Amino acid sequence: MAESDHETSEVTLRSPKKDQNSADVPNTFDFSRVRRTVLAVAILNFGYFFVEFLVALGAGSVSLLADSVDFLEDTSINLLIFIALGWPLTKRAVMGKLMSLAIITPAAFAAWEALRRFTAPQAPDATPVILASLGAMVINATSAWLIARVRTHGGSLSRAAFLSARNDVLVNIAVIAMALTTARTGSGWPDLVLGCFIILLALHAAHEVWEFSEEERLAAKALAGETID
Repeated sequence: MAESDHETSEVTLRSPKKDQNSADVPNTFDFSRVRRTVLAVAILNFGYFFVEFLVALGAGSVSLLADSVDFLEDTSINLLIFIALGWPLTKRAVMGKLMSLAIITPAAFAAWEALRRFTAPQAPDATPVILASLGAMVINATSAWLIARVRTHGGSLSRAAFLSARNDVLVNIAVIAMALTTARTGSGWPDLVLGCFIILLALHAAHEVWEFSEEERLAAKALAGETID
């Protein structure tokens, strides 16, 4: 049943558009190319998570610590796409929930650090924060570029990953602006406020991943003819 549905969807996605520009518009769904790309992006993001996480701890930056969680979010999004193009719904749902928990764990640690510093915010070391954020911009820009190359082949899934990577560059710019402000003022409040905002974004992303995996679980039960709880 799952294999026939997969074949049917692939045939449908490969059918040419009936318009004047059909020869110029790439509309084939290249499963292998999309999966290779999102897996490469996931590995890039997962690797840089550890870099930014460790730099954030050394520099004492809540916002950089929170931004490192965003790399886990991007890792989860791209792995979900990688899995969604090859696994059945039941396995996707389980993996999605595990990824949601993977996002929440460091986000909770960052939130604890933020709460601990609210009584006396300390200004982070601006130089390593700026350097780490510049590195993050390179990773996110590279991710956006890689995904942009297959965006027309992956439909809404790869488009979501592209938009996520592009928006992350804006967050990196905000962290750099915060570090420059901190260097001039010597205040720890800009770092703390921005960090709390990024933490909320990460928690929201974890919630969305969890909800998406729950929808897949219910869809799998419906397809199997089971009672939906």
